[in-house]
Amino acid sequence: MTLTFAAIMASAGIEPAETLVIRHAYVPLHRDGSPGIHADSSDDELLAYTRVQSISARTFPKAPPRVWVVFLPEGGDRARLWRVVINHGEIERNDETRTFNLKVSDEMSDLRNRLVIAWRSPRTWRVNASTAAPYQVMEIADAQPVRFPGFDALVLGHPQLQAVVREHRYATWRTALSSVGGIYLITDTRDGRHYVGKADGAENILQRWTAYATNGHGGNVELRGLDPSSFRFSVLRVFDPTTPEPVINAAESHFKNALDSRRHGLNR
Repeated sequence: MTLTFAAIMASAGIEPAETLVIRHAYVPLHRDGSPGIHADSSDDELLAYTRVQSISARTFPKAPPRVWVVFLPEGGDRARLWRVVINHGEIERNDETRTFNLKVSDEMSDLRNRLVIAWRSPRTWRVNASTAAPYQVMEIADAQPVRFPGFDALVLGHPQLQAVVREHRYATWRTALSSVGGIYLITDTRDGRHYVGKADGAENILQRWTAYATNGHGGNVELRGLDPSSFRFSVLRVFDPTTPEPVINAAESHFKNALDSRRHGLNR
């Protein structure tokens, strides 16, 4: 069975009737002298380029839909996903162009730079999503691995923590986090309150954080009922797995006192 772009949109919850699909062409300079884009254009340059469209209804829809799925060209009929952007409406126009307020969306973010479809309309750079729906998916490339920043620089929001514990691109992170015990900090960014926790004995930091990624509270009474989407995770100190438990307990107590997380935080 052939995988099509329709299945990808359905999985992402994108409604074809409300969506425009664009495949940019690399044109460093247009005939009117306006700058184009090239293979080394930055994300900011690509977004700025996408925002400006022709005022002609023959070239671009008079009332474009809310969702735009933007691809970049690869040799032949290949088109690689760049971003999904949300159209918040026209904000400026002149005699030749209109400028739209576009914001990058998280929709299909896991497929950015990975999804490649066969573009059946070589002379057409934009189509309705219903037209693109039967286009064949040619490739979903492996995600590029993300470099582990080191324990001292590690700061994660809850959504990224969920990605760390399940996605292949974070494999080196899981290796690092599973190799140590230690003291970690959870900050509720809504009000700044802290929770100091520990991983000791047979339990490493990855195991503790996997529990938070799964249910949001990791079994801690103080965190139950809170929205984990505002949690930020960091490591205060790491220990070798053979470190005696009393040493880790002492370090945990020190950080609870230093951060005053019992009286003004989330530790009991």
